[in-house]
Amino acid sequence: MLTIGLMSGTSMDAVDVAVVEFSPGQCDLISYHQFPIPDLLQSELKAVTPDTSISLLMRLDADLGDLFAACVTETMKTHGLNAAKVGVIGSHGQTMLHVPNSPSRNSLQIGDPNRIAWATKIRTVADFRRMDMAAGGQGAPLAPAFHAWRFRSPRLRRVIINIGGIANISILPPQGKSVVSGFDTGPGNALLDQWIMRHQGKPWDAGGTWAATGTPNPELLAALESESYFSQAPPKSTGRDLFNLEWLEQQGRAFIRKLAPADVQATLLEFTACTIANAIKTHAPHCDEAYVCGGGAHNKRLMVRLNDLLAPAKVASTDILGIQPNAVEAIMMAWLAWYRVEGMGANLPSVTGASAEVILGAVYEPRGKS
Repeated sequence: MLTIGLMSGTSMDAVDVAVVEFSPGQCDLISYHQFPIPDLLQSELKAVTPDTSISLLMRLDADLGDLFAACVTETMKTHGLNAAKVGVIGSHGQTMLHVPNSPSRNSLQIGDPNRIAWATKIRTVADFRRMDMAAGGQGAPLAPAFHAWRFRSPRLRRVIINIGGIANISILPPQGKSVVSGFDTGPGNALLDQWIMRHQGKPWDAGGTWAATGTPNPELLAALESESYFSQAPPKSTGRDLFNLEWLEQQGRAFIRKLAPADVQATLLEFTACTIANAIKTHAPHCDEAYVCGGGAHNKRLMVRLNDLLAPAKVASTDILGIQPNAVEAIMMAWLAWYRVEGMGANLPSVTGASAEVILGAVYEPRGKS
């Protein structure tokens, strides 16, 4: 089945679009494109808080739905595709709030799938998290199920590290040996991006070059690592609701004002690397290989530190496994949509803590019965 996956992650900088052909046990990436999110829309999304008005959220929901639809339409035009050739679109939506441990246990993604389905004339699947949450799970991370389907080895102990705004790991024991597990380890690029935006007006620290000019501060690092999230046992998930600049300033208030901004950036990079490595050492201590996807795979300094911290395990990009790191999550959304229309469960209770395997996602049809 020809499927399109849409992903806009916690960095909120771009919409990833993957066109994928699925068959049992096989996925072929036909094309991958990245479309920037307009600056004004980005700034509005990043300014959303739990106190944001419902009317503004409704407008952003519509604006994002229109943007997602336009990205699909442009991709299809580029490749000469029409709606009849595409079986389904899977859209993650933009996460605005993720509260898996509250009494209500909920998660909100916006980017109206009705608008995507109507504008493209293609069946669209969205809202992938909340059925798992209804079944008692965290609703996240979604990635380990796809990582297991695509990257699991018959004999090697692998970990897939997804470094977007938030980082998560998928622990993949050899096939048939034991269950897959995984969880959010904490910040990925989110704090790094926010800190360099504040001090240099840049959306990200390309290659980790600014962090490399600074020196990690052990006291600030220890203060950040004292966050209680890191001592919680899986299943667990997190997001920008916790890890943001306000959290950084509160957690590190005794040290940040005394440090040069580059030293704080260096500490934040070390913080991301150490929290990922500590999670792997604790929960997958004998892993043979770790493969990195997401934007963090392009941060050379971060990759060097992960290699240092996880030695002797091999650390590399998912390029080696046949998928460019930026495309993995968009392909995952296409896979989730494929599983939904095929009626197959796509959550892993061993990852999310749900009481059962469930079918994820709601289906939006662009037309009625003929």
